[in-house]
Amino acid sequence: GPFCVVGANVKLAAGVKLMSHVVVAGRTSIGARTSLFPFASIGHQPQDLKYKGEPSALMVGSDCIIREGVTMNPGTAGGGMQTVIGDRCAFLANSHVGHDCRVGNNVIFSNNVMLAGHCSIGDFAILGGGAAVIQFARVGAHAFLGGMSGLENDLIPFGMAVGNRAQLSGLNIIGLQRRGFAREDIHTLRRAYRLLFADEGTLQERLGDVEEEFDHPIVTEIVAFIRAGGKRSLCVPHADA
Repeated sequence: GPFCVVGANVKLAAGVKLMSHVVVAGRTSIGARTSLFPFASIGHQPQDLKYKGEPSALMVGSDCIIREGVTMNPGTAGGGMQTVIGDRCAFLANSHVGHDCRVGNNVIFSNNVMLAGHCSIGDFAILGGGAAVIQFARVGAHAFLGGMSGLENDLIPFGMAVGNRAQLSGLNIIGLQRRGFAREDIHTLRRAYRLLFADEGTLQERLGDVEEEFDHPIVTEIVAFIRAGGKRSLCVPHADA
């Protein structure tokens, strides 16, 4: 489109559309059929004061929608040198992906979502409008973060969190139903969730109980997410919930 600027080291796959006034810079690659709308700024240097000009990269997958004013930064030496975006993601107006982030497939960022550096977002996660995620936080697959929420902890797969600061408010049941999860699977997930966040014992004890009682892939995914750990603690329900 008119008034677009594409840097010398940028790689655009077949069918990529730059509508107008789009800037793609740095060592950025964009997958097939991805569409970029006016005033998107993709691949400029990271917003990290420790960045010293290292040749880091940004990789965006295929069939993504990148709406007006979206910004995405490449990686840094302190985070693996790459920011990676999966396929079939939608980034609505003015959303931001910070340096060294990993975003899975089929993820939706609503308007004005802010993702700080080093975050990980699982497949099919949805982040509501104006939500902010602190650096190094993880959001599991099929999770939902409510609009205007501030997430400073790890959100389990299939979980739903809301608030500032965000707390776990249950499971993303509607999202699972829309994606065709079987009723039996959702029922199993609910039982495991109730046991995992019961009032008795420690979280690690309850996690062991869940592992022992449930041999189901959807539950195993949550257990593996918690076991893997990270730099942030776990987002849990409010004590009075």
